[in-house]
Amino acid sequence: MSDRKGAITERKAFIFNVQKYNMYDGPGVRTLVFFKGCPLRCRWCANPEGLERKYQVMFKRNSCIDCGACVSVCPVGIHTISEKLKHEVNHSIDCLGCRKCENVCPQSALSVMGEVKTVSELMEIIEEDRRFYDVSGGGVTLGGGEVTMQWEFAASLLMACKQEGINTAIETCGYAKLESMLKIAEFLDLFLFDIKHIDSERHYQLTGVHNERILNNLKELLHRRYNVKVRMPLLKGINDSQNEIESVIDFLMPFRDYKNFKGIDLLPYHKLGVNKYVQLGREYPIKGDPSLSSDELDRIESWIKKYEFPVAVIKH
Repeated sequence: MSDRKGAITERKAFIFNVQKYNMYDGPGVRTLVFFKGCPLRCRWCANPEGLERKYQVMFKRNSCIDCGACVSVCPVGIHTISEKLKHEVNHSIDCLGCRKCENVCPQSALSVMGEVKTVSELMEIIEEDRRFYDVSGGGVTLGGGEVTMQWEFAASLLMACKQEGINTAIETCGYAKLESMLKIAEFLDLFLFDIKHIDSERHYQLTGVHNERILNNLKELLHRRYNVKVRMPLLKGINDSQNEIESVIDFLMPFRDYKNFKGIDLLPYHKLGVNKYVQLGREYPIKGDPSLSSDELDRIESWIKKYEFPVAVIKH
C-alpha cells in the first residue's frame, strides 16, 4: 500500500507492552509483544489493560501527591481534584492517548496504556536482542489481550520475523475465525493454545464465550500439522478437579502421538494482575484465593503424566 507521494504505508497495530527477556512463553529467551483487545473476559485475567482496544489511564493512588498537574493538561477532563483536595480519575471518559498527564506527573502515578506501532518500529525493538535469540533458541511471541483480533498485522509482523530467521510463537485463547488463524500459521513456529475449561457452559460462565469454536480450531491446527502446545490456566475449585483434567486428556488423546503436538503447560493462578484492576478503577472478579499449593500442582501433573503426555508447570 502506498500514499499519494508513493511512500509505503505500513500496517499498524494497537499494543500495550513490549517485554524483553521472557523465559516462559516459548523456547529460549523471547521478546513478547502484547496486543490490545480480547473477545474473552476471563475472571482471572492478569492483563486487564489488554482487554479493550482503546487508550486507558492506570492510576497508582499510593504514589499520587494530589498536586493537580494532570488536571490542567488533560483535554477531555479525565482528571479532577475533589472537594477533599484528592485527585480522582474518571475512567468512564475515553482517553485520547495524548499522554500529557503521564508526562507531567512528578510521581509517575499515571500510565496511559496503549500505543500504535508499525511493523518496522516493532522489528527495530525485536532485532535489538537478536544475539539472545541465537544463543538460546529463542525469538518472538505475540500475546495480549488476544493477538488474533489484529491478525492482519500479526501475520505481517510474523512474516518479517521469519524473513530475518527469528523463531515465532503466539499465545492465543483460540476464539477466532479459523481462516485468520491459518493466515497467521503460515509464519508461525508454535501456537501456545489455551484450554481454560473443557465444559462449554462452564467456559461461558468463566470467560463470557462458549468454547466450541476454540476446541474446533485446536483440532484443525493439530490435524493440519501445525506445532501446538496446549496451556491450561489452573485455579483451585474452578478447573483443577480430576474430572476436569481427565476430560481435557480425553479430548487431546487422539493427538498425543502427533509430532506437532508439543505437550501441555500448566499455568498456576497468580495475583500479579490484581493491582492492575485497582489502577483501572475496576473490581477484581475473583473472590478469595484460588491459588494451588505445590502438592496440588504435583498431583495434577501426575494425573497427566499417567497418560504419557509431556507436561510442565510454568511458574511466574
